Amino acid sequence: QVQLVESGGGLVQAGGSLRLSCAASRSIASISGMGWYRQGPGKQRELVARFISGGTTNYADSVKGRFTISRDNAKNTVYLQMNSLKPEDTAIYYCNAQVRLVNYWGQGTQVTVSS
Repeated sequence: QVQLVESGGGLVQAGGSLRLSCAASRSIASISGMGWYRQGPGKQRELVARFISGGTTNYADSVKGRFTISRDNAKNTVYLQMNSLKPEDTAIYYCNAQVRLVNYWGQGTQVTVSS
């Protein structure tokens, strides 16, 4: 089991940057499946970026080249650096961890990008 707490959301103008953090309640060194998802107004939750087995990352096409996922296992934290933000990036961003086929979610952090 793992608890996840996101932080770093806020209001930013288009073209700006934000860095989201996801702090886990236990060591994440053995958790290969960690990532970020988002849910915009009236939309379904979608993958933004994630780590998969072997340390490989994958990104949604809409964020490639703008967002970067990283992790610091010593701090039990996963990050999402978001650059060149667009109004369509406005959403609640959720951290996710997959442990033994069970999905764990944080409470989410709101990101609002104004035009």
